[in-house]
Amino acid sequence: MARKIRMGMVGGGRGAFIGGVHRIAAAIDGEIDLVCGAFSSTPEKSKASGEDLMLDPSRCYGDFKEMIQKEKRRKDRMDVVSIVTPNHMHFAPAKMALENGFHVICDKPVTFSLSEARKLQEIVEKTGLTFALTHNYTGYPMVKEARQRIKNGAIGAIRKVVVEYPQGWLSFPVEKDGSKQAEWRTDPKRSGIAGAVGDIGTHAENLAEYITGLKITELCADVSRVVEGRVLDDDANVLLRFDNGARGILHCSQICNGDWNGLNIRIYGELGSLHWHQETPQYLHHKSTDGYQIYQPSVGQLSDSANAHSRIPFGHPEGYLEAFANVYRNFARTVRKRMNGEEPNEFDLDFPTIEDGIRGMQFVETVIASGKSNSKWVKFKG
Repeated sequence: MARKIRMGMVGGGRGAFIGGVHRIAAAIDGEIDLVCGAFSSTPEKSKASGEDLMLDPSRCYGDFKEMIQKEKRRKDRMDVVSIVTPNHMHFAPAKMALENGFHVICDKPVTFSLSEARKLQEIVEKTGLTFALTHNYTGYPMVKEARQRIKNGAIGAIRKVVVEYPQGWLSFPVEKDGSKQAEWRTDPKRSGIAGAVGDIGTHAENLAEYITGLKITELCADVSRVVEGRVLDDDANVLLRFDNGARGILHCSQICNGDWNGLNIRIYGELGSLHWHQETPQYLHHKSTDGYQIYQPSVGQLSDSANAHSRIPFGHPEGYLEAFANVYRNFARTVRKRMNGEEPNEFDLDFPTIEDGIRGMQFVETVIASGKSNSKWVKFKG
């Protein structure tokens, strides 16, 4: 198959933030074409959104069911479905797409609940199709470099992990002032049982497990609703225990006024530590009692894993969109090779999967349970 992967999209119409990000990320490497979509919960808005994107009007559908049913019958049918809806609308289109032979790439968290995530995992395994989850921060070259250095023993056995994701955009009740993004993220009917914990806490959890290769086994959480009248959490502080005995701290908050997107991680081992900050993503700091080294994307300095996900010379910083694009590119290359009967390589397969989605939903449910409990420690949900 010597052609681009054909993609359909569910959600991401007029007024949606993340849909545009997904479309840009999918287009960066020229390996994916958006050919159709069901972009909104209303047929009129979906078709109008398709017009904005200059798509064939006959392929701008009223809902995802119509899209999947009609695309299945086309000779030039889509290959994959990208799902960029609020959380409560992830499971149904993912299920239908997989059951009708389409690969899926889905925004996080994977589903509305852990039970839905488990059902989706069964469908992915049964169909054998490719499923990717857009934990996009794993796409940064220096995140991959940190992961490889830990694998190579650069900082020795890990002792402590500190991961933080502070934002300030929900410092005030903007959900009451017409903010579309705030409205659904603070609504338990659309977001699920968690607010900040599900929205950004899952990113922090995923980043910690991805880089270290460790798994969280127990946690102790203090979960808060700081803004008066808010139903879901907007701040959480979590103590962690990992499967190698390491301890950790995870902080996620959307009421940290003055912070924008401050995801950062510090990993302390017996021989040194690694530090990475999403707002300066081109730098990885390696510190120890013997010295201080800053790594950056430059020829000969990084691992094959980091180099495989770098596009441009240092001095032209790669950022959020490029990291997002790495998830899409690896997903597309895996889909193409499997459609051609070929085996994807380790770099192709370097993207979050349904298993990462399960871990994320386990994290959400365990944190919320711990926050409501008087117990000091709650075992990570199995």
